[in-house]
Amino acid sequence: MTAPTKRAWATIDLNALRKNLAQVRALCPESKIVPVIKSNAYGHGMERVARALQDSRTRIAAFAVSTLEEGLELNALKLDVPIVLLNGFVTAQELALCLEVGIEPVVHSPYQVTLLEDQFNNEIFGDKRKLWLKLNSGMNRLGMSQENCLESYANLHKFPGTEFVLMSHLGYADDMDNPASRDFTARQMQEIKVAHEKMVASKQQDVELSVAASVGILTLPDTHFNYVRPGVMLYGSSPLAAETGEEIGLQPVMTLSSRLIAINRVATGESIGYNATYVCARDTRVGVVSIGYGDGYPRSAVNGTPVLIKTASGVTRTQLIGRVSMDMITIDLTGIDDASIDDEVILWGAGLCADEVARTAGTIAYELFCKVTQRVSFQYEE
Repeated sequence: MTAPTKRAWATIDLNALRKNLAQVRALCPESKIVPVIKSNAYGHGMERVARALQDSRTRIAAFAVSTLEEGLELNALKLDVPIVLLNGFVTAQELALCLEVGIEPVVHSPYQVTLLEDQFNNEIFGDKRKLWLKLNSGMNRLGMSQENCLESYANLHKFPGTEFVLMSHLGYADDMDNPASRDFTARQMQEIKVAHEKMVASKQQDVELSVAASVGILTLPDTHFNYVRPGVMLYGSSPLAAETGEEIGLQPVMTLSSRLIAINRVATGESIGYNATYVCARDTRVGVVSIGYGDGYPRSAVNGTPVLIKTASGVTRTQLIGRVSMDMITIDLTGIDDASIDDEVILWGAGLCADEVARTAGTIAYELFCKVTQRVSFQYEE
């Protein structure tokens, strides 16, 4: 039986991924790198991304995931790379599973410390293990207060073979030209500095520190410390409020594409799509593209959202006109005379930064990547 022609596909450029990782190393020459590959590597495919990063010339120290299921899936690949569980464990059973397979949990709440003490007290011989103690430095999401963090460190330090990393997360460092962002980040860094100094002083022993994710890596060298945790920048997107990934020299990793399935002529004054959100100000040549919110293209994308079309004469930038449907979008082909059925349309990626598309859709590139659905076929290129 003949396979159907691809109607929507995502091309993942693994060489671009490695180049973005190399940028992390260039920016953080003294730090150990922990790539964040949670949520199926931000929608790019965790296994292929993990293998590509491991095979890179840039050495990595560990991988970070959010859920235990992700950790176990990654562990089953037998890549011989440590795994950090960012959301930690909730029950004694989950903790036991982490310890059994060697996953390094983030400890963000006092109840987890109690579970750890119970587990370690019942061990005859403690194996070597690493715990990431998370400080709430002001984001007020996951993390312990300074007092609880220091108390947890004291309670867990007594168990032989236990290594510690103090970690925190910057909550408002994406716009350092904004005084509010600068002040918030300064307060966070002061909280982290004090907690770290007290922790080191309490046992007269150094404790490794991890603060910077993508935004800190790119703009705040004073936050790099022992470990950095690059996330969205690995995939070619910018975490910064005012600059796109393209503008800061990152390479797009995912290119989402579809194809033209119809070309229509719509007269001046006629509308296009649901709710008549676009009314033609001129006679308009309209292309229908075989992708929609059922594939992960955002329904929130408005008229004017950019797309690229590849025709026999080259690549041309045009725009969305009309509301996004489940299976289709409509684009303006006026003046693109050689556009024809089955021509490729690029929704984001090579030549069209996902950050720009996300802005017009009222979202962020992280969400664009993660929402690509199973109807889209993936192909990987080296």
